[in-house]
Amino acid sequence: MGELDTMAEKKEGKGVNKSEEIRKIAAAMKERGEKPRPILIVGALKKQGIAVSSPQVSMVLKRMGFRPRKRRKPGEAAAPKAAKARVVRSAQLSIEDLLAAKKIVSQFGGTDRALAAITALKRFED
Repeated sequence: MGELDTMAEKKEGKGVNKSEEIRKIAAAMKERGEKPRPILIVGALKKQGIAVSSPQVSMVLKRMGFRPRKRRKPGEAAAPKAAKARVVRSAQLSIEDLLAAKKIVSQFGGTDRALAAITALKRFED
């Protein structure tokens, strides 16, 4: 009979919409600049007397557009390797390099044509 009581309470508006509570906490965390994590949300709702599971929170967050963070392999550095490579390449360019590139781009008639020429040149190197 307890299950019927909770269904009746929800219809009357007395029950708690757990998904809505999860969304409220996730939105508040995002406003504060925090990443909403299921374990944190479960703990916050537990303090309010609302029992939710971590998979339930994960599904609501996924529907809200939050993506789970990628798991790192043991021993992998915190920063992605691709980001490090981009920083190194951009650090090697000097102002003179950029000015020379700007001159070449204008000789080609725009960035699109210059990029097309570089792409074609790259094919010959391989």
